[in-house]
Amino acid sequence: MESTHQQATSTSQEPGHRVIQLWNKLGHNKAGRFLYNIILGRAVPYTGSIGAQVLTLEPGYVKVALKDRRAVRNHLKSIHAIALANLGEMASGLAMMSCISASTKAIVVNLEIEYVKKARGRLIAEGHANPPANVTEKTTTIVEAIIKDAEGDVVSRLKVHWLLSPEDKSKSA
Repeated sequence: MESTHQQATSTSQEPGHRVIQLWNKLGHNKAGRFLYNIILGRAVPYTGSIGAQVLTLEPGYVKVALKDRRAVRNHLKSIHAIALANLGEMASGLAMMSCISASTKAIVVNLEIEYVKKARGRLIAEGHANPPANVTEKTTTIVEAIIKDAEGDVVSRLKVHWLLSPEDKSKSA
């Protein structure tokens, strides 16, 4: 049986977004991943503001790490709720963008987040996306992201609702 990641790869002939193309060029070593994360942070400044690092990126799957530091903490000495939302949305977005075609547009229309436990220490967020292979009309799909602490305990769960739409052919004419 094929894994979800393989299914996403086979259903989208052209995971055409730059996020996966650039990762495929740079993500194979530490220096390349460092450069990738700098480029991503500059391309998406708000996401870059938390300083999360992409560790793994495959079509439909991403693993992202967030270092616990003062810039992302709240007054309770834990990672701020909005930093967690940003991290989860980043994981959902990279998972989504890594497996849709370049001709598909995607935008978040709803975000649900559950805060399970105070987030402290290094966090790992994983996002899983399995959008329709061929988007011919507007459709909504949900991407789930789970954020865990160093002990492997879930600190947050997200359901990110993405509106997918086909390329507007009238604008390119």
